Amino acid sequence: MSRCQETDTPLVSVIIPAYNAERFIAKTLESVINQTYKNIEVLVVDDGSSDRTAEIVNQISQNDSRIVLLQQSNLGVAAARNLAIQTAKGEFIAPIDADDIWYPTNLEKQVHCLSQAPASVGLVYSWSADIDEADWQTGEYRASLIEGSVFRTLLCHYFLGNASSTLIRRSCLERVGGYNCIFKQQNAQGCEDWDLYLRIAEHYQFRVISEFLVGYRKLPASMSRDFTSMAKSHALMLQAIRQKYFDIPALIYRLSSSSFYLYLARQSYQGKNYLASLFWLTAAFKVDFTTSLLRPGFYILLIMNFFGMITDSLATKCFRGARLTSSLRLNRKVVSTSPEFINSKADIRIKLLIERSLHRWMQGNQFKTSLDS
Repeated sequence: MSRCQETDTPLVSVIIPAYNAERFIAKTLESVINQTYKNIEVLVVDDGSSDRTAEIVNQISQNDSRIVLLQQSNLGVAAARNLAIQTAKGEFIAPIDADDIWYPTNLEKQVHCLSQAPASVGLVYSWSADIDEADWQTGEYRASLIEGSVFRTLLCHYFLGNASSTLIRRSCLERVGGYNCIFKQQNAQGCEDWDLYLRIAEHYQFRVISEFLVGYRKLPASMSRDFTSMAKSHALMLQAIRQKYFDIPALIYRLSSSSFYLYLARQSYQGKNYLASLFWLTAAFKVDFTTSLLRPGFYILLIMNFFGMITDSLATKCFRGARLTSSLRLNRKVVSTSPEFINSKADIRIKLLIERSLHRWMQGNQFKTSLDS
């Protein structure tokens, strides 16, 4: 690490696609430039914004020469990331979305892990905690202990959670190509990062930093709420893999789709869109009723949606306002801006155990990838 810090060439190129990101881009950049690891460049790609995104980035760059603003017409998140990668000088690529944040030691720990790993390891990821518009943790999180050869497991389950949690060897991207721009052309954005990570997993191993070092912002108006587009991009991703690996059992694809639809159902419920949540629960049941019925979360979501619909229909506007105020007060008491808060959740051990069991089961399948050859 010290060898790289003695040169003028950054080891890490941080890439940030930004479209109308004026609300949070300053917070994101602050979290990046305040990393304990300093040998970085920060490439922000303004993807045809109509707000003050470019102005804000330019202002911040006046005080930090590591920040570079690139601009393009509105071509989508994949094209923006690819432009940054093409411009990047670093050996490692660190994506982060324009509304997410990193806790201070994220890059330091990821760089140490990837620098010490053999060339067969192409990517390292950290755990992430969901945050709201005020940077408060919501209690939701993304955590996994899955590492090594992960293609089979990643096909079934997007355990990395988001595009802001990874550090990638540039040589991996040169081998597998960048982010897929076809999704936007087919109005199917949302799974570009999952698609890229699958292509990397075909050839390289993954490593994990088992600490909550990323704040993943969840907002109702974000692209992650465009569930129809996300479902279409997921289908296109699976279609491409089907055409390449004929020996992957159909059960794997059904499991991937049902898991993804259950995720969309949970997100819809959190947005209080109960009818949409029931729609995605039905979609999960139709694509694979066996595994859906074996999931406790399926029944819990079903009950919670019906309960939410009933209580909303009975509540008056006055009661709703009082209930919302009470809920916000409660959340403020139990959440924390510290990434350590989430580590105390009792259910994380069960989640990690289930995921590791899935990973072991997937490792027992016989279909091959380039990494297995």
